[in-house]
Amino acid sequence: MNTDKMLLVTDKPAKLMRKYSLPCIISLLVGALYNIVDQIFIANASYLGSYGNAANTVVFPLTVIALALAVCVGDGCCASVSTLLGGGRSDKAGRFIGNAIIITVIISAVITAAYLIFAEGLVTVFGARVNHETYKLSREYFFWISLGMPFYIFGQAMNPVIRADGSPKFAMATTLTGAIINMILDPVFIFLFKWGMAGAAVATVIGQIVTAVLAFWYLFHLKSVKLDKGSFTLKTEIIRKTISLGLCSFLSQISLVAAMAAINNMIRKYGALDPVFGIEQYAQIPMAVVGIVMKFFQIVISIVVGMAAGCIPVVGFNIGAQRKDRVKDLFTLLLICEAAVGAVALLIAECFPKALINIFGAANESVYYTEFALKAFRIYLCMMILACVNKATFIFLQAMGKAVPSTVLSMLREIVFGVGFALLLPRFFGLDGVLYSMPVSDFLTAVISAVIIRITYKELTVTDRIKNDGKICK
Repeated sequence: MNTDKMLLVTDKPAKLMRKYSLPCIISLLVGALYNIVDQIFIANASYLGSYGNAANTVVFPLTVIALALAVCVGDGCCASVSTLLGGGRSDKAGRFIGNAIIITVIISAVITAAYLIFAEGLVTVFGARVNHETYKLSREYFFWISLGMPFYIFGQAMNPVIRADGSPKFAMATTLTGAIINMILDPVFIFLFKWGMAGAAVATVIGQIVTAVLAFWYLFHLKSVKLDKGSFTLKTEIIRKTISLGLCSFLSQISLVAAMAAINNMIRKYGALDPVFGIEQYAQIPMAVVGIVMKFFQIVISIVVGMAAGCIPVVGFNIGAQRKDRVKDLFTLLLICEAAVGAVALLIAECFPKALINIFGAANESVYYTEFALKAFRIYLCMMILACVNKATFIFLQAMGKAVPSTVLSMLREIVFGVGFALLLPRFFGLDGVLYSMPVSDFLTAVISAVIIRITYKELTVTDRIKNDGKICK
């Protein structure tokens, strides 16, 4: 076992969290910035405005579907590899990585073909037909984004694999480089060349290509694992294990897509009944606004998920090394940090919503846009602290190999509550009901999470590693 890996069972949890979580946070933030940066530049282009914003919101869930498939493979492989390395099984870890690479390539080909063939129906499902201009821009943006899907999926799937190999900084660098390229090219293509939605999408795809190429290069320079021909032979047992451990990550993303589909369609349905947003020229505003609120939420959740996902190699290694006491300490630290992130995010959303919407071009929009945006930020995000703790709990359970409770909790939050309340509450509160759906879902999930957290603490309590003086051996 190499020295770097031994530090996972000797260094303090706080130090390990900083080392592994910070690069993961930055990687996820950078990944989120691809779509967010596009939306900022689109919103501030006078010839696109809220129509372009709404189109971006329509396409966003379709990129999340691809991300869900990527993280299912990547996070599942990461959890397996970390546990195997903790148990000294680097040979088997190589087979998991090889299988993950093959699965990722297959998924990339399938999703790209599906997106290009069924583009019209897919953007319609996610609310593109709110008006003609939004539909036209959605189709344009989605076409170019679809062409970049193989690179996006490969880069995102390999990122957690690189972290599991002990190179979190390189994992961060791969996404950071691609995002910087996107940020440079966006204003050039949108404002200078006037390429509109196509320009925003092409800038994104170029950045994703760079990220994928860097990840591909790293696979030939793994530190803890050696790949050979046998690593790339698909094994049912390995595929099943990878998917089962990555299922929580998949469901947390794909269920978000289901919630977005419900929300976007409820916005389209009940917006048409609104005295203001039922007018053709304002019909895209609620969808554009909710998209902006979700982008802020995505930034916060990127930090939250980054903290928790960064702990996966540490948790997996210590579970494999039979150090449950250290896993418990890390869980406590993680919950405290996640709650703090949620508190800061809540403060910003409640106190400075106008500053946030101005970033997304509110100055160019009507007063109805601003009024609805202020209300959306304050209602939709009022349970941010609970949302952050919930997400951390899902991922930590996954890192411990507890796929069933992790998956059940995620499904309850995103499908049963998230989709259910998004469909139910608008019947009583109209457009406002869409905004109430998120805080209600997070509150109910937090009640259940509290029970699971308590049970997990009991399981992690060390009772059999006692020194002669009766103290627990740390």
